[in-house]
Amino acid sequence: MNKEQAKKEIEELRKKLEYYARLYYDEDKPKISDYEYDMMMNKLKSLEKENPEFISSDSLTQKVGGHVKEGFKEVVHEVPLQSLQDIFSFDELKEFDERVRKVAEEENEELKYVVETKIDGLSTALRYENGIFVQGATRGNGQIGEDVTENLKTIKNIPKKLKEPINITVRGEVFIGTKDFEKMNEEREILEKPLFANARNAAAGSLRQLDSKITASRPLDIFIFNIQKFDDNKSNSHYEGLNYLQEIGFNVVPVRIICNNIEEAIEAIKNIGNDREKLSFGIDGAVVKVDNLRLRQILGTTYKVPKWAIAYKYPPERKETKLLDITCQVGRTGAITPLAILEPVKVAGSTISKTTLHNEDFIREKGLMIGDTVVIQKQGDVIPEVVDIKKKKRTGEEKEFTMPDVCPVCGAPVIREEGEAVARCIGIECPAKTLRNIVHFTSKEAMDIDGLGIKIIEQLIEKGLVKNIADIYTLTVEDVSKLKKNGKIFAQNLINSINNSKDNDLYKLISALGIPHVGIKSAKGLTKTYKTIDEISSAKLEKLSALNDIGPITAESIYTFFRQDQTKDLIKRLKKSGVNMTVIKTEEDSKYDDRFNGKIFVVTGSLEDYTRDQVSDIIEKFGGKVSGSVSKKTSYVLAGEEAGSKLTKAQSLGVTIISEKEFNNMIKQEQGE
Repeated sequence: MNKEQAKKEIEELRKKLEYYARLYYDEDKPKISDYEYDMMMNKLKSLEKENPEFISSDSLTQKVGGHVKEGFKEVVHEVPLQSLQDIFSFDELKEFDERVRKVAEEENEELKYVVETKIDGLSTALRYENGIFVQGATRGNGQIGEDVTENLKTIKNIPKKLKEPINITVRGEVFIGTKDFEKMNEEREILEKPLFANARNAAAGSLRQLDSKITASRPLDIFIFNIQKFDDNKSNSHYEGLNYLQEIGFNVVPVRIICNNIEEAIEAIKNIGNDREKLSFGIDGAVVKVDNLRLRQILGTTYKVPKWAIAYKYPPERKETKLLDITCQVGRTGAITPLAILEPVKVAGSTISKTTLHNEDFIREKGLMIGDTVVIQKQGDVIPEVVDIKKKKRTGEEKEFTMPDVCPVCGAPVIREEGEAVARCIGIECPAKTLRNIVHFTSKEAMDIDGLGIKIIEQLIEKGLVKNIADIYTLTVEDVSKLKKNGKIFAQNLINSINNSKDNDLYKLISALGIPHVGIKSAKGLTKTYKTIDEISSAKLEKLSALNDIGPITAESIYTFFRQDQTKDLIKRLKKSGVNMTVIKTEEDSKYDDRFNGKIFVVTGSLEDYTRDQVSDIIEKFGGKVSGSVSKKTSYVLAGEEAGSKLTKAQSLGVTIISEKEFNNMIKQEQGE
């Protein structure tokens, strides 16, 4: 490679790494795996080493990737929070040992190592004055971080007061445990929120919230792994220092192994690798540190990394095995996921006998067949996956896999919407979907049953008090009071809320049933034409498709849903419990007519008399529609103060623009006001 080519490749790698680092450090949304990023970084380091004239201070090889998030105060770290040099082989580790040992022998200093787990989280510094926690900050770019003191105070394992009144700054890693992460993502899936890509970014995103209440709601934990500044430190040993930190109240990194030489350190790394499946937290490697603090000072640091520590990253391990079968599991949202049943094989310290195959498209793209010899990869704590197929090893006895057309749990139809990768069970009483269905049914946007949150619902299901939606209306005060200590008042309030929900308007019930593609707007549109649940249940497909607010896909979904035996059974039970099944015509509703029928409104800017929800509700009650974007089909743009680009677009398209006063005149016409 000539100099011009090397320069071009270095520049391209820097741009890519800056982009991926911004997603990882600043936005907590990784786009590639840690291994891919590490390999890219290694390539850049190698090219810069071969071409030192192209090294610049703005290269990520010379600095840490994070920046201070807008909204946080800056904290200048008294002792920089450096990153670590990553290595991927024991030969590189031995080279590190040779450099360190040479200095230790020259200076006549004892050399021992401490091997620790490299926790996959967000690095922070905690400062204490007279034993009181006074400030906490993220690493940021190593020199300047973000003040997240209030957020850190919500983490139970961070002591607010130490057992000794000392002045000390320590460094730790904020993380989310493996089981907590899985549970958190399960709950997000049920609540139809985007899933976190991994535990590290979930922890980082949770800690870097401007609202500490959000941080407090997340299962954050911390392990302390270093003393940054402690003027009264009487020990020369990092290992002893960690033991002292534990004695005075810190939650110290639990896996820390003192080693007399590099051979023992290598053995410790191997043992951690073999046992990492047993850990309750995620790791992305093992750290080797010089124990002797005097020797650390002699060795010193570069701008970016200390010369007395190094991080060993476990390389991805691949193994061949047999794909014995493909079964299907039903998730809590009804998603049907193909599962590979494998001939058990040990990969990266754990025995793998099954793994997800994601969806039907994944199987088709890979060309997977039951009976194939496949290659499984597992890097660190990442879920194992099928990365290759040994098609040359096929015998002719392999079988193609076909996705089921009925749910393997409840027998209801399985549908795959156009444009979606996932097939779903649409059974309203499917046991696999019970939690998700009840959470949606009771939510504010649906039946709005106050007090019936996801954790209470989980308890009701675990105790067998609720098996499906209809069971909510059979609960008693005695049933609910058992869930909490002295829970009589809570139970009575919850039962009152459940009973009140029986009087909701029909559109709330329709929205609560979780019919695919049917939300509040579609439900309201449906009940403009059909005034009872029975009318909707018996509506013809062509009539549903002809409705203004219901498209052909939604119409098909409604038609299919109400013809299932599970739906009929649920409606019957809800009726028996006294849940309202008709449109409730109030005196307030009588003043509304269809004057806006066929009209599309766009609302922009700040209004004086209405919130966005209020004005949208009025437009819809008069038969109109509210859109989020301006087009040639827009009838009116209602423009308030500080109207922006939507107003400009409306002017360019010649769309009628109305003020709030003109809108008030439009809705007051013929109402006698």
